[in-house]
Amino acid sequence: MIWLRKILFPLALLYWCVTFLRNWLYDKGVLKSHSFDVPLITVGNLSVGGTGKTPQIEYLIRLLSDDYQVAVLSRGYKRKTKGFLLADATATSVSIGDEPFQLHTKFPRVQVAVDAQRKNGIQQLLQVAKRPDVILLDDAFQHRKVQAGLSILLTAYDDLFSKDFILPFGNLRESALGKKRADMIIVTKCPIDLSDLAQQEIIKQLQVTQPVYFSTIHYDDHIVSAENTCSVSEIQQESKVLVAGIAKPKLFFDYIKKEQDECLTFPDHHHFSKTDCEKIIASAQGKKIVTTEKDFVRLKGLLPPSQLYYLPIRTLFLNGTNFDTTIKNYVGKSTRNG
Repeated sequence: MIWLRKILFPLALLYWCVTFLRNWLYDKGVLKSHSFDVPLITVGNLSVGGTGKTPQIEYLIRLLSDDYQVAVLSRGYKRKTKGFLLADATATSVSIGDEPFQLHTKFPRVQVAVDAQRKNGIQQLLQVAKRPDVILLDDAFQHRKVQAGLSILLTAYDDLFSKDFILPFGNLRESALGKKRADMIIVTKCPIDLSDLAQQEIIKQLQVTQPVYFSTIHYDDHIVSAENTCSVSEIQQESKVLVAGIAKPKLFFDYIKKEQDECLTFPDHHHFSKTDCEKIIASAQGKKIVTTEKDFVRLKGLLPPSQLYYLPIRTLFLNGTNFDTTIKNYVGKSTRNG
């Protein structure tokens, strides 16, 4: 792949110039950003994916939803619809996208909406009967038409933006200079035992002055189906088929896989076809099929409910006390001033 990267390097330089100019025009006020009288929290990244945005959005929902009416606005990547949609009883992963549908199913009290035009999406949300107290903007770090009150930048422990390069030579949507727009940075998917010394070394590598937090993915000790639950310790002893259509499935596979298991990998946000499902069922031969929570919302109804299970996950902070306080203080102050 080295020769291919060399060929793509000139394109990466061109892309760098385009994104740098766009950001410069916004920084200088030539291109206008719109602000709103409601707390807006952006969760995003510099890379093309796999940093754990959905678990982080879920963390914020759990943190805030007891005290505030929370809304989530996403573009609804790979959905089959256009424009603004507010999730309701008719919503599916096809109509609003897999991650928004997962949030809608998991948190029924939270308003989940999709719109590629975030400005319009926010305006629409502010007109609904239950006006949100705070809006979480999913994957909107590069969407500079909207000025968020608080921007959270994610970067994965094993794929730091400081070690990457801009597309198509690397995996960054914009250069690492974009980090300056973040109010805080979260290094995700860290080992649970990451030492303070190792954390300080990562902060040095990132070369940032903003607060840096470290989080890990916590896997549940049970897998869940539409009909049943089963302990992970029990399922690890069984032969099974593992299915993943996410950006970086290695952690999922490593956590639950045994030597006898078959792993089927699909592209991120993949819409499973009839042929895909027939392949999965044939591979399983009646055994359990375990997938990620994001894939489950797309596979539910397509595979036998008695076989299909998912593994729930959560974000846990290694040093999150100050993070929680910062978020609550921002939303509380902004709400009072609104």
